[in-house]
Amino acid sequence: MATKHPGFLPKKPQGVITRGKTAQNRLRQTDHFLMIYDPQLLGAGDDSIFVDLGYGFGPMTTLELADRFHLINPTLKLVGVEIDPDRVSVALPYRSETVDFRLGGFNIPVRTGEYIRGIRAFNVLRQYNEEEVEPSWTALSRNVVEGGVLLEGTSNPNGSIWVSNLLRMRDGHWKQEALVFYGNLKGGFDPANFQPVLPKNYIHHMVEGEWIHSFFEDWKQAARDERHQQAWGNGRWFTETANKMASRGYCVNTRRRFLSRGFFVLKNLPVKG
Repeated sequence: MATKHPGFLPKKPQGVITRGKTAQNRLRQTDHFLMIYDPQLLGAGDDSIFVDLGYGFGPMTTLELADRFHLINPTLKLVGVEIDPDRVSVALPYRSETVDFRLGGFNIPVRTGEYIRGIRAFNVLRQYNEEEVEPSWTALSRNVVEGGVLLEGTSNPNGSIWVSNLLRMRDGHWKQEALVFYGNLKGGFDPANFQPVLPKNYIHHMVEGEWIHSFFEDWKQAARDERHQQAWGNGRWFTETANKMASRGYCVNTRRRFLSRGFFVLKNLPVKG
């Protein structure tokens, strides 16, 4: 079941206009992550939609998302949502049977009978105050099916490094399932590189006494302990550092399919901070 609200196309999108900057393939690895993390979410089934919220000045990230997800489910409907009417106008010529573009914000526009199975919202909440994060998540919960996913985070300009909250819809509310880190290991490996792209609900908590600060201190120490693994490449170093963190009690997904691609998936997170 979804968190039900009447179908609507909002007259006044909720939120503020983002800078809108993006680049080709900037969010490629967010798509790949979801494809290996939860392929059933994208698989054939009902007519629920997957939303690319805040796609920016051009429709490329939504179109790229569709190209990748259609490898799993060719009939999956993708909807790009933008708060800027001009950006929507630019994207409308790219509509198809499975891709649409709509004016909206955190109050995602859905039509009667539509429900949402997933939302990707990258580089959207970074410009908001921290106290606005959870209300924004709540607004995004409307019309999301049970088990639906919100991937909300921040990337650097070319997408070579990002960090994202992964939330799952359970009993009508988002439950945080994981904090996901991605790094292109060809450029090296240093846990500190992830700090500038922490999502808004974490970035201001990088101070002593907060769990996210302690986590990074432990991650940096584990990387130093495993530095000798770099002789076999950054990928080996990254993997063995993750294994070290798991041995120290952190709930890290140590499956090769994630670590070999540069994904560090951390679960069992504290509720706050």
